Formats: sequence, C-alpha cells, structure tokens
Amino acid sequence: MHSFEEVSSNLESEFENNSQAALAKMMNLEPNIHQLIYHHVSDIKMVKGKGIFVYDSEDNRYIDCAAATFNLSLGYGHSEVLQAVKEQAEQLIHVTSTFQTDPINAVVRKLVEVSPENLTLVHPKVSSGSVANEGAIKIAQRYTGKRDVITLFRSHLGQTMMMTSMSGNAFRKEPFPNLFPGSIQVPDPYCHRCFYKQKPKTCDFLCVERIHDFIEYGSSGSVACIVVEPISGNGGNIVPPPGYFQALKKLCDEQGIILIFDEIQTGIGRTGKMFAAEHFGVQPNIITAAKGLGGTGFQFAAILTEERLGGLEGHHHSFTYGSNVLAAAAAAKTLDIVSQPQFLKNVEIVGKYIMERLRKMQEKYTFISDVRGVGLMIGVEISDAEGNPNTALTNYIAEVAMKRGLIIRTSRYGYGNVFKIRPPLIITLEESEQLCDLLEKVLTEVG
Repeated sequence: MHSFEEVSSNLESEFENNSQAALAKMMNLEPNIHQLIYHHVSDIKMVKGKGIFVYDSEDNRYIDCAAATFNLSLGYGHSEVLQAVKEQAEQLIHVTSTFQTDPINAVVRKLVEVSPENLTLVHPKVSSGSVANEGAIKIAQRYTGKRDVITLFRSHLGQTMMMTSMSGNAFRKEPFPNLFPGSIQVPDPYCHRCFYKQKPKTCDFLCVERIHDFIEYGSSGSVACIVVEPISGNGGNIVPPPGYFQALKKLCDEQGIILIFDEIQTGIGRTGKMFAAEHFGVQPNIITAAKGLGGTGFQFAAILTEERLGGLEGHHHSFTYGSNVLAAAAAAKTLDIVSQPQFLKNVEIVGKYIMERLRKMQEKYTFISDVRGVGLMIGVEISDAEGNPNTALTNYIAEVAMKRGLIIRTSRYGYGNVFKIRPPLIITLEESEQLCDLLEKVLTEVG
C-alpha cells in the first residue's frame, strides 16, 4: 500500500496547483492535521488536565504556567465549577439575553459586589475580552460624544479588527490595509526601560504628563477614553510605579476622559485582589473582565460601568453567545470561590514565594535583568550582556522549559523578551516549589 507522501509525489506534476490536503481528499486518504487546520499547532496532543497540570498523549505531565491562555483561574477540571455547570445543563443551556436567568442574575450581582464601589452596572451580553473592550469604548464614545481612544505602546486589547487597530505593536497591524482610525498610542509606564530616560523617584510621572502633549498635538481634539491594562498582559508584565494611576486618573478627570481598565488578564483574583484596580488604589470609570471569569475554561465576559454611563442600546453591542446561561453558571461559581478571603490570601502568599525564588535566580543568572509582578501576575525580563532585550534567549528558555515539563509563554507573541509565570490561582505552596525547582533547572541548562 502506497503512503500518502508517495501518492502525492507521483501526482505532483499533474496536480501541481492542488494542496496535499486536496490530494488526500481525492485519494480517500487521511491527511495530517497540519494540512487541515488553519493555524500552527504543536505536534504535542494534550488529552487531560487536573489542577495546575496538563497531560499529553504520551502521558507526559506539564506544569502549566500560562493557565492555558491565562484563563483557567481555577485550573483544569475544577470539580465545583463542573458540578455547577452539570446541574445547570440539566435545566437550561441557553436562552436569549432578553430574559432573566438565575445564573446571569447571580453573576451580575456578584460582579457589582466585588468591584470598586463606583461600578454599579454590568453589561454581560459580550462573548470575549476583545468584545468587552470594544463595548467599553463604544460606551465611552456614546457618553462623551467624542471619538479618539488613547492606548499604550505595548497594549494588547484584543484580536478583533477594532482592537488590533487600537493596540500597540506595529507587527500586529502590518497585514491589514483598512484599520480603524482615531487611536493614539502613548509610552507605557515601563520604568525598567523608560521611554523618556527617567528614574521613577525623580520623573514626576512624565509618562502621564506627556499625554497632555499627545492630546494637544497628536489627537483630533476629541478624546473619549484611555484604555489601559493595570499590568500589561502580552506587553511584558509591566507593573506601573506607585502613584501612576492616581496621576492618570487626575488627567482623565481634568480632560473629561473616561478611564477604562482592561482587566481581562489582571481581574478575578490574579493579583491577589479581585481586581487590580483595588491593588493600585484607583477607581476607573469602566472595567472589562473575561478569561478567569470562566474558572476552568468556560467562556464568559462582562463590562462593569458607572451608573452615569448606562444607556447604550442593545442593538449597538450584543452578541448571540453573550450572557450564555451555561457559562454564567461557571462564572457565578468561580466568583463565589475566588472572592473568599482565604483564596485571595493564598494567591498573595504563593505569589510572594515565587517572586522571592525568582529574585534569587536573578542574582545567579546574569541574563535575568528584571523580575516584576503582583500576586500571580509575574514576568521575568531577559537581556544580553549589554542590557539589551534578548528575545532569542527568551524564546529558547520557553522551548527548553516545554521539553522539561514546564509550559511558559513569552511576551509580544514571541517578539518580546519577557517570559511569564501565571499558573492557575489554585496552585499550592508545594506546587510552587516544584515549579521554581523545575524553572531553575531550565535556567541552568540554558545558561
């Protein structure tokens, strides 16, 4: 019996314009999955997960330091969430968001309860973090009657065309000829590599002060909102210095600009607080939440706003799978679990332990130029001997870590020089020790 490759080779001249997948279909052969799936996938096939661990088809175990896509706040297969979903599935899986349901009502009430006190309205008819951020911008534009959006250099915001247009990183925008206008990117509060060559103790928040100039000279004169991640997710885990957000909020209040916190990654306990806004001691006008809201992998997102910002009609921003009842059951149970003081305390304790271990590694390995983070939102910056970003080594560390049973992701889709430590929030102190021991072995190997 001829192999797929042999048949394909023999027919190549006759069907030179056909793909291997098309040839396989014609010959009733089963093509390799790489020939069918649009995006790149690893050769590794994952088959099960439990807690912070995921297992492949060869029964190799990995500690997942990325919590899947930073969304498994309660890890793989959390029993309480799965039970809540199972019970809900026996009653009602989905109904149009025109109607009330117990799970949606529970999520809305709980989000208002655990968010900053100025946020009293919840918009749950969104289906992802990208869509939540778009909705928040629409709300700000409708309320202010203005149009421009200010974001940061390394901001992510999402993958829709609107969010791609308004995010940082030119490489994300390069392939697309028709981008949304009306956004301005300004420097991050990146003290380790300050855009303005300043020091935190003496800069007097120049990165905030200069936003006045961007508004004066780089905008249309009609700025609706500033969208900022309290700690940058994809952008390198940049943690703003104390006082930064107070200065930014003051600027927004003076200019009549809506301050939006994109807490897609930082929210739902990731920093040891329910929302990072609490950690930084500031009340934004809007918070967007997603990812960790699903607890163990269910898709749920929401926009939290001040009462004065209500009134955006449903036909302006609502989605079929927004307010999904099954996902809401998972989100409601997740919020119950994460909001417990002892749960959030564990995030602080474990995060502190990992940070202490990483700082000891920084003393040992000269290519670690910075360790920064809050709770379990941690980043490790890798640099060369001259202190320049070392992207190649960063990616190599992630590659070796995978081979050694440690899943870590790097910043800026592999273009950055920071690897991230963001395991599920249920990680124990003992498991954190395993994680750090394994990481140290990886660093020794690559060093």
